[in-house]
Amino acid sequence: MASFHVMSDARGMHVQPTVRRITTADLMDVLRLGIEDFWAKPSHYVFLCLIYPIVGLILTRWSSGSNAIQLIYPLMSGFALLGPFAAIGLYEISRRRELGMDTSWWHALDVRHSPALPAIAVIGAMLVALFLLWLFTAQSIYTGLFGNQPPASIGGFVRDVLTTPKGWTLILLGNAAGFVFAAIVLATTVVAFPLLLDRDVGAVSAIETSARAVMTNPLQMALWGLMVAVLLVIGSIPLFAGLAVVMPVLGHATWHLYRRVVEPERAQQDRRPM
Repeated sequence: MASFHVMSDARGMHVQPTVRRITTADLMDVLRLGIEDFWAKPSHYVFLCLIYPIVGLILTRWSSGSNAIQLIYPLMSGFALLGPFAAIGLYEISRRRELGMDTSWWHALDVRHSPALPAIAVIGAMLVALFLLWLFTAQSIYTGLFGNQPPASIGGFVRDVLTTPKGWTLILLGNAAGFVFAAIVLATTVVAFPLLLDRDVGAVSAIETSARAVMTNPLQMALWGLMVAVLLVIGSIPLFAGLAVVMPVLGHATWHLYRRVVEPERAQQDRRPM
């Protein structure tokens, strides 16, 4: 039965939810709704999301202490690749608030009872794999330009990156590769996790629906990705502390984005055997 929730719905059918067109105004509205969800009980949400700045600091400490200074930026930026999966508890809180249910913070853990948990786990594993592949790619780009010798210090590394042709090439290639990874994550998961929490559709349908949402609204989704990137950078600058606010706001906003992009479930929605 678990395999049904990965490849298809519980009846072994492939579901294709209807995707709507949205506007730039919708993006601003879902961000506003995300802020409203956050402020409804901010102490709970900050408590939930303290893990993000803590993990960010741990990753930075690890890279600095293991002769991997060159991976600090890839770790900081690549951490956003895991954001759609890490924020799943926040989608659940927004879903419950929308239904007028209790939104106490512990209900974020109710995700473990979801019939779509196997599908959620599969897409989560995909994001972890992309995160690791991104780190490997970033390290390969650095090694190709600077060799196998790690930077001697953070100051020396920053100087090499900002003042040498190799450093400029590293910035160009690294950001280009990061953009590709970010685009893949956006295209495959922009509404995948909220959809799985809301309906029993399977991982394949959730990824496909996200892809159709991006293809239907390319400019709006590109703008959404840019907004997310800018807010995550802002939240990461003060030693990642801002992520304790930015991440829950974006998590809640993503739930509302899903509501705008995907039409509500109907009995006559398109279903076909896998």
